[in-house]
Amino acid sequence: MKKYFVLFFAIAAFSSCGSNTSIVNSWRDPDVTITQEQFKKVLVVALVKDEASRRITENRIAASSPIFKTSYQYLNATSQLTQEQKLKVLQDENFDGVISMRLVSKEKEVNYVPGTYTGMYYGGFDGMYTGMYGYGFGNWYGMYSPNFYDPGYYQETTSYMVETNVFSLKQNKLIWTGTTESQYVTDLGQTVDAIMQAVVKEMRKDGSLPPK
Repeated sequence: MKKYFVLFFAIAAFSSCGSNTSIVNSWRDPDVTITQEQFKKVLVVALVKDEASRRITENRIAASSPIFKTSYQYLNATSQLTQEQKLKVLQDENFDGVISMRLVSKEKEVNYVPGTYTGMYYGGFDGMYTGMYGYGFGNWYGMYSPNFYDPGYYQETTSYMVETNVFSLKQNKLIWTGTTESQYVTDLGQTVDAIMQAVVKEMRKDGSLPPK
């Protein structure tokens, strides 16, 4: 039975922390669980316009397990085929599942981060209270100004909404879908790891996967 779960357990082993990625919503087919699907060969599809980003995303997931295969290896030469013909290609290649990732939206937000007031410290040079009198402005300013006030600022963040879908090719149907939100994205590969971690966590939560 455990071999049926290798598809998702491999993903859960990613070391990146998904603290800036969270599940927004998800849905599962109540009549299908991953335990019923013996995924042995799964196509990974990144639905993005940029070819470099597509390959980074697909390669990142495919590197986690030998059962994952990148779509650009199999479908790049079939761009002129119909959906039915592409599906037949996958069936002829013995694929039994598909994971797709799609960028739903990219939104920028500007938030004001207020400054912090650390207060005035009235200690002497040796930590004893002596007040600040008698030291002259130069000594006082040098001692206290760095810790007196940190001004506020405006911070721009970009949120990426990504939809992840799991398809069963045997049943030719969607069995799970979820949307994640990622912020402070600086590395595409690490963000892909974080998204898949969030997906695995949610699938364990909703019963699609067994708990740890």
